[in-house]
Amino acid sequence: MSVISMKALLESGVHFGHRTHKWDPGMKPYIFTERNGIHIIDLQKTVKAVEQAYALVRDTVADNGTVLFVGTKRQAQETIQSEAVRCGMPYVTDRWLGGMLTNWRTIRARINELERLERMRDTGDFGRITKKEGLIITREIERLEILLGGIRKMTRLPELLFVVDVMREATAIHEANLLEIPVIGMVDTNCDPRNVDYVIPSNDDAIRAIKLMVGKIADAVVEGKALRKEEIVEELPSQPMERAGVEEPELADEELLGEATLAKLTPRVEMLLEDEQLEDIEEAEAEELEDLEFEEEELEEEVSSEVESAEEEEASSEVESTEEESTEETSGGEEASEEKTEGE
Repeated sequence: MSVISMKALLESGVHFGHRTHKWDPGMKPYIFTERNGIHIIDLQKTVKAVEQAYALVRDTVADNGTVLFVGTKRQAQETIQSEAVRCGMPYVTDRWLGGMLTNWRTIRARINELERLERMRDTGDFGRITKKEGLIITREIERLEILLGGIRKMTRLPELLFVVDVMREATAIHEANLLEIPVIGMVDTNCDPRNVDYVIPSNDDAIRAIKLMVGKIADAVVEGKALRKEEIVEELPSQPMERAGVEEPELADEELLGEATLAKLTPRVEMLLEDEQLEDIEEAEAEELEDLEFEEEELEEEVSSEVESAEEEEASSEVESTEEESTEETSGGEEASEEKTEGE
C-alpha cells in the first residue's frame, strides 16, 4: 500500500507548477506536461519520492536520529510548527540564522543564554535590577525565543533536513551540504534540484500541498519513534539473560589503573592496611578479655559451689550433734526415774 494516494495529491494541487518561462531545466525529468502556460508535475514520480522519503525518515528516527523541519515562508510557518511539535522534532519558521549548522557551538551557547535569562525571570531576579534593565532582558528573551525557540531542545546536529522551499532556504541547504547532512526538499518547477539529496517534486506555494507533505513526513517520524520504543521493549528482557550467561573475569587494580593513579593510591592503601591490622589486634584483645571474663565466671561458680557444699556439711554435723544430746538427756531422765522408784 502506498504512503500517499494520487487522489490526495490532485485534490491538494501538488501537480501545479510555475509558469513555463520561470522553469529550471534541472526539473525537466519531473515535469509531465504544459497547460495554459503552466507546467504540470508528474505525480507518479512524486508518489515514489514521497515513499522513499517516508522510509528514510522512519528508519532514521528509529535509529535515534533527528529531523530538522525548515520552512520560513508565510504559507508554511504555521504548518511546520504544528507538525514538528506534534512529532517532537526541532523546527525553524522565522529566519534561518547563518551558521545555524556550521557554527552550531555558538548557536548552542545562545540557547543556553536564553535558558539562563528565562531562569532569571522565573526566579524573580528581575527585582534586584532596574526596570529598564529588566525591560531590555525581556526583549532579548522574546527575540531569542522567536529565532531559537524551535531548536532549543536540539542537543546535536540533525541527521536529516526537511525543507519546504528550496530556493528560499538556499543557505540552510548549503550548510547541510557542507556537513554532509542529507536534505529532503519540496522542489517546485522554478527551483534547482541539484543540491537536494531526496527531491519531492511538488507545488511549494499552496497551503494544502504543504500541509499534505509536511504531515506525511511527521507521520513517518511518529512511526519511527514507535519502532524505537518496540525495539527497546524487546531488548529489555534479553539483557539480563545475556549478562547471566557471560562471566567476566575479575581484574586486579594494576590492570585497571595507571601507574600515576597507583602511586597516589599506595599511601592510602598502606594506611588502610594499618587500620585493618589495628582492628585485628583490637578484636583479638577483645576476644582475650571475653575468655578471661568467662574463666573468672567459671571460677566464681566453682568457689560458690564449694562454699555451699561446706555449709551443707556443717549444717548436717550440727543436726547430728543436737540429736545425740537429745538422746543423752532422755537416757539420763530415765535412769533418775528408775532410782527414785527403787528408793521408795
